[in-house]
This record gives sequence, C-alpha cells and structure tokens, in this order.
Amino acid sequence: MKIALIAPTSIPSRRANTIQVMKMAQALVLNGHEVHLAAPGEPPNGKPPNRNSASDTENGLKPVENPVIQPVSTGFGSQAMNSYSSPTYSSPYSSLTFQHHYGLTVEFPITWLPTHPRFRGYDFALRAIRFAQHLRADLLYTRHPQTAALSSLLGVPTIFEIHDLPQGQGKTLLRTYLKGRGNRRLIAITHALANDLHTQYAIRNPLILPDGVDLSRYQNLPAPETARASLHSQFPIPNSQFTIGYTGHLYPGRGTDLLLALAARLPEFHFLLVGGNPEDVEKLKAQASKSANQQASKSVNQQTSKPTNPSTDQPINRSTNLTLTGFIPNADLPRYQAASDLLLMPYQRHVAASSGGDIAPYLSPMKLFEYLAAGRAILSSDLPVFREVLNPENAILLPPDNVDAWVNAIRDLHAHPEKCAALGARARQDAEKYTWEARARKMLEGLG
Repeated sequence: MKIALIAPTSIPSRRANTIQVMKMAQALVLNGHEVHLAAPGEPPNGKPPNRNSASDTENGLKPVENPVIQPVSTGFGSQAMNSYSSPTYSSPYSSLTFQHHYGLTVEFPITWLPTHPRFRGYDFALRAIRFAQHLRADLLYTRHPQTAALSSLLGVPTIFEIHDLPQGQGKTLLRTYLKGRGNRRLIAITHALANDLHTQYAIRNPLILPDGVDLSRYQNLPAPETARASLHSQFPIPNSQFTIGYTGHLYPGRGTDLLLALAARLPEFHFLLVGGNPEDVEKLKAQASKSANQQASKSVNQQTSKPTNPSTDQPINRSTNLTLTGFIPNADLPRYQAASDLLLMPYQRHVAASSGGDIAPYLSPMKLFEYLAAGRAILSSDLPVFREVLNPENAILLPPDNVDAWVNAIRDLHAHPEKCAALGARARQDAEKYTWEARARKMLEGLG
C-alpha cells in the first residue's frame, strides 16, 4: 500500500510527536508499505542539510554523505492559492540524515511543505492533500486535524489519529472528518480517550492503539554497571552506585519537583535525568543547587553530621548525586535507560504537552514502553490511564504527591534486588505486546 503520512509539526524536532510519527513511518515500511512523509515548514536551515550545519548539530542530527534534496513543484486548484504556493523540498535520504536523532534503521522520503501561521494550518493541509493525490496514495494517515478534516471531506481515504480530546476548533474538525466520505478509521491512543470520544461524540468503535517501542534496539542490553561505565566519558556516573533514572522532557507536570525531592531525600543513590531542552535543564540545575544549599544550611544549623553512603562509609555530597544530561538522541536512549537500576515515571495529576494544555487523562507516553523494554523495575505515578498498561506485576504504582511513598518504595527495591529483578523481567515480557510494527499492522487491518 502507498501511504502518505502527514506530520502535525515540523521535522526535525525534539517534540515527542515527531518521534512517534517517524517510528510509525518506519513500522509501516517494515510491514512492506511504501511510505512518503510530508511535514510543515522547510528542511534544516531552509536548505539541504550539510555536514557543517549548526542547526543539524543542535537538533542531534547525524548527517550523511552528499544528501540529495530536490525541489518539487506543488500547486492548488485556484489562482489565489497558486499565488501563495512555493517550492517544497524532498530528500529520499532524509531518514538516514535523521537516523541518529530518531533512532531509525530504514529509508523513506520526506517532503517539506511550506506553511504560514496566518492560515492556521489550512494551507499546509491543502498542500498535504495535493501531495497525497500527486503520489496517487492509497491512504493518507495523519495526526493533523485540518488535514484529516479536509482530506475526508474531499473523499481521500484517511486515517486520523488523536492523542487528546479535541478542544475549540478541533471539535468541528473532528466532526467534519467523521462525516466525510474519506473517513476510514479513527485511532484513539488510550481507552480513556476512546471512552470520552464515545461520551461526547457518540463514536462507538474508535481503534485503540497505545504507543509502542522498537524492541530491536533493546536486545541484549548491558547490566546497569556496564552501561554506566560505557557512559563515563560523557557523564561521570558512579559505576557502583545504585542509580535511579528518568528519561524525557522536563515540562510542567512531568514530576521534576518530585525528582529533586527524591534526590535530596536519598543522597546515597545517584539520579540520572536524561532529556530536556537547554532552558529546562538550566532551570532544574538551579533548583537542584538551591535545594542542596538549603540542605547544607539546615545541617549546619542543626549541627548534624554529614550523611554517609552505607556501602562506602564516605561522606555524601548532596549536590553531586544528580546528573542531568540534556537532550540525548533517540538512538542512544536504550543505553541510558540500561544504566539505571530502576526507572521513574513521576507524572503529576496535570501534565503539560509541548504545545500546552493538560494531557494527563489520556497519556500514553513512549517512555512507558521504552521502560518496559529496558527490563528495569518501574516506579510510576498511579494515574488511572497508566493502569491500561501497568499493574502490580510489572511496576510499582505510587501517589504522585506523596514523596514518602516514593522514598520508601525506592529503598525497598534497593534492599530487595530480587524484587527489583522480578519487576524488570515481567516488564520486559509485557513489552513484547507493544511494538511499533504490531501497531502499524493493527492500524491497517481490514483496509484494502
């Protein structure tokens, strides 16, 4: 099947939605389909990526030798829209250029389509539909509401995937998609979202597909101490110190305050925080430093002795039991997750998306499935939506606002390594159900 996959935001990006789109593109290719990806905007620097591109480096891109970028003409049916249209750029080798950034192993072409904020995504939607028609695609698959609505209205066979309950204009766009001749399938990311879609839109049977993981990247992971040793040249993580990991963005609601509180309460353990935009990382570093200074002042005022590490009987410096790496390309994440003895998912009851808004009721974070695949014990906030995947056999579920509960759970796992290992083993077993390739197959079941 020839599939036009329309991304909702610019590529390359550090946003989770672009990683999810690229993973689905790869999964569809691995299932034998011909995939053509279109994204809004321009290629890096507005020109073909090259080895000396500063923005390529900032985005974590791995350039390739002699990437090929070709202009592609595009247009619309009306003169008014033709006057606005401009060349797009397409690279049949883009997946190689972004291989390291997104953790890809296959090739598929990417086309960038011009867009302007004044048109609120409708100009991109029209270009994307024209792009699919020019390809003679059998199917258009997208998370972009404007594209889904107009494509369905025009009778183009369309799959629309949503990760949150539509608000504002999104409500009209969803209804337009559902009424259109091109509506082939609506995908909801969680059962919680599907239930609310049924309640508010009388949608009876959306296809429920949680996010996934590329299991091939999680085969034969090293033991935590070995993984930490391999990272030592980049980050001085103590090899022998019990390490607690977190990977992902540092947006509000992701639990950064809880992470800092745990690091302060558990100075005998090391905390490895992987990810985050530079400004978020610097903010967290400042918070951590302030917290460490407050703890030091408190100790002096109370004339208490400095805490010691039980395994070495050496004094602990609270300010050094925390490593923040900043952004790490997706291809490298498994090694960092493997470096942890256990992994934290401390989402709060309200979670901000990269574009704003509260997504807590419908979360299906990719890190959840990566954590499962890493085969490490998982400590997660006990949000109702997480119980669609997690249970007492593959994770420990904790109140997101009870620091004591998290402290006690971490200490218990450290004291009982057999329990830690059992949770990790069951997590790895359950990860088998959530591969990107299986997700892609389910998405297309029953469609020509």
